[in-house]
Amino acid sequence: MECSHLLSVAPMMDRTDRHFRYLMRQITRRTLLHTEMVTTGAIIHGDRPKLLDFDPEEHPISLQLGGDNPADLATCAKVGEDWGYDEINLNVGCPSPRVQQGNFGACLMTQPEVVANCIAAMQNAVNIPVTVKHRIGVDEQDSYEDLCRFVEIVSQTGCDRFSVHARKAWLQGLSPKENRTVPPLRYEDVYRLKQEFPNLWIEINGGITELAQIKNHLEQVNAVMIGRAAYDNPYLFATVDRDIYGEATEPKTRHEIVESMLPYIERSHANGVKLHSISRHMLSIFLGKPGTKAWKRYITEEGRGFEVSREVIEQALALVPQYF
Repeated sequence: MECSHLLSVAPMMDRTDRHFRYLMRQITRRTLLHTEMVTTGAIIHGDRPKLLDFDPEEHPISLQLGGDNPADLATCAKVGEDWGYDEINLNVGCPSPRVQQGNFGACLMTQPEVVANCIAAMQNAVNIPVTVKHRIGVDEQDSYEDLCRFVEIVSQTGCDRFSVHARKAWLQGLSPKENRTVPPLRYEDVYRLKQEFPNLWIEINGGITELAQIKNHLEQVNAVMIGRAAYDNPYLFATVDRDIYGEATEPKTRHEIVESMLPYIERSHANGVKLHSISRHMLSIFLGKPGTKAWKRYITEEGRGFEVSREVIEQALALVPQYF
């Protein structure tokens, strides 16, 4: 159960692409980062460099896969390992209708044997860790005993790391967005899971927005995963290398973080990347601080079109007081 990460940023569709991950890496060096979920079909048949490329600075980084076919998942896990990822994560938590139609994501909570077969196949294909992200339950199959049975069956493969979103998922009747907020949080179920499976690395996810909450959860479980709060307030992570990992490092100011992105923006622009693809992830860096509205407005209005690059960010930065 050796694992060095105490904190991770959850995989989020249309959020945790390589540009957002690079931004997060300017804020925290130790936090584990995840890709967006990538389906096995996309990797097998699609543009792998576009789907999988990442900057070496993004380590440690986990590739999250979506699928339910053991052979395809094994193939894609091997591709991920060869691409340089540090771990492979299987999505057993996404409740979107599109994902359900493919018989993967949260609906696999009702098929722990299938998940176990998938995990075993991936483990046989790679030498890096294979982990699972899942819910505490789905629909009416949401008792603690159901959760326990799922983890017990999957862990028999040798998988020892489980990231648990402490909400059930309603596969019918709630949108993916509603499934992130409507079902009540049941942290105690995740705590109990850790108590009853002390040899497993249990990571808790759901509704965590503050450093104090992170510290409280770490008294009960091994790690904490943060999703939307990481995107909506990336500076939340500014002190975690010091305050969670105990490193003797002082956090960068928000200005320093933005300035550290400028060479990356310039390099990416030279490779055909539009500024907006990067700057859209930087809009909330000054959340709650004077100048944040001007910062957002300037980037949003001036940052579109291929011809614009780092100058827009530098000009927007001048609108924000230096001491942040």
